[in-house]
Amino acid sequence: MFLAVDAGNSDTVFGLYDEQGWRNLWRTRSLLEDPMMAYAADFSSLDPLSADLGSVDRYERLLRLWFLEADVPLGVVDSIVISSVVPELTPTLRTTITRLFDREPVVIGPAVYPALPLQILRPYAIGTDLVANAMAAFVSYRKNCVVVDFGTAMTFTTVSAEGKILGVAIAPGLKTAVRSLFANTAQLPEVPLILPESALGTSTAHAIQAGVVLGYEGLIRTLIERTRAELDGDCIAIATGGLVSAIPTLHGEFADIRPTLTLDGIREIGLRVY
Repeated sequence: MFLAVDAGNSDTVFGLYDEQGWRNLWRTRSLLEDPMMAYAADFSSLDPLSADLGSVDRYERLLRLWFLEADVPLGVVDSIVISSVVPELTPTLRTTITRLFDREPVVIGPAVYPALPLQILRPYAIGTDLVANAMAAFVSYRKNCVVVDFGTAMTFTTVSAEGKILGVAIAPGLKTAVRSLFANTAQLPEVPLILPESALGTSTAHAIQAGVVLGYEGLIRTLIERTRAELDGDCIAIATGGLVSAIPTLHGEFADIRPTLTLDGIREIGLRVY
């Protein structure tokens, strides 16, 4: 079995893959500033006082619990690949994997890029999640493609039909935008990410939803249109990320919506470096 680890700024996702596809997907907070959040976020019987920031023990206990609940022996995992955009978490994950599975994981980065069928112009500057997205898009579609990832950051990664990463656009993610308002204003509440029917907000929550959710609908459409225009109209759009369902009116823009695209890319990288 193959284990993919996708460590993002907000969450870390573990995906277990067998011949049937993604058998199990597990998600947890990447870094916990408040140890008590471990108990609430992971819904487990972990001792919250032991769940320190970036703790190897925390990740090891979570993985043991998840594998036990899934009735999967640890020994069946024969390859593990980590993508991490959180530098302080990468050594924790690497140590956890090595200790738990008695094998060294592959950590995606410039050292493995020469083995990939991608042209990466700035290998030390691009996030490994974006490389994984580009890898999955290139292998799956073989067309000019812009991957729109609805994550902590809203990213637009464009890869050519020949496998060249042409460029990236980055904006704050939906939750990041809402939390920024909540954190930096005295009277604005944090609100759910629901697409309102009207741009004319009649309450504070409605006003924020109109400004952020409807605003991002326009932002995303515009960036997709600009990308297509720069490629003479020859470009499909693919959506992924945890908030991809937040703006359903955008779904017609996408040739495909693949929640596991980043994990698929991590696996494709693993197939070429193991």
